[in-house]
Amino acid sequence: MRSQGYAVVDLETTGSSPWRHRIVEVGVVLMDADARPQGEFETLLCPDSPVGPTHIHGIRQQDVTDAPAFADVAPHLLRLLRGRVFVAHNARCDLSFLAREYERLDIGLPEVPWLCTMRMAELHLPPLPAPSLTACRRAAGLPAHRAHTALGDARATAELFRRYAAMYPSRPVAWGGLLRRAAGMRWPEEGWAVHAGTSGAKGNDRRPPAVPRSGRSGE
Repeated sequence: MRSQGYAVVDLETTGSSPWRHRIVEVGVVLMDADARPQGEFETLLCPDSPVGPTHIHGIRQQDVTDAPAFADVAPHLLRLLRGRVFVAHNARCDLSFLAREYERLDIGLPEVPWLCTMRMAELHLPPLPAPSLTACRRAAGLPAHRAHTALGDARATAELFRRYAAMYPSRPVAWGGLLRRAAGMRWPEEGWAVHAGTSGAKGNDRRPPAVPRSGRSGE
């Protein structure tokens, strides 16, 4: 399988623990092997629990009333990630949340090759007391962005990732090994959702239910 490139992911969650909290919004920016944008996906998710820190992510309980459950978008999200290197700001955290959500569906994610723009800051930027996405972008000479929306942060992370690549042209060459690993990774089969008992999701459904933040009630 030829490498599909990168999947830049950001999640908004109901709290900080993958075991006790849930994903309430997901944003994905797809990029090819040369870090050129290819597409995007975003949706709010109904976590079947309180939405958590609204003062941080801005999501209210009523905003997720008609949003899909994670199970409904899980097959489509797997298709987006398949064959790609996973990129995020604090990638271990986002991967942990995704792995736990899939575990709840009795699905195990493979050991996805990943890159973390927060950890990469140590190689590409001056020392930062707190390498948040906002701080890293500022240090990299990038403009402020709308923080704590999943797609907004995914776009901002993708832009930071491209800036890192431009700073050190040899870096993308070194990432080739990760791209090859991603291309050869074995993922769950397409029809898994039917057997996992998800709430209406089907492995051959190419149009997942989605409620983007721009479509929230009251906006």
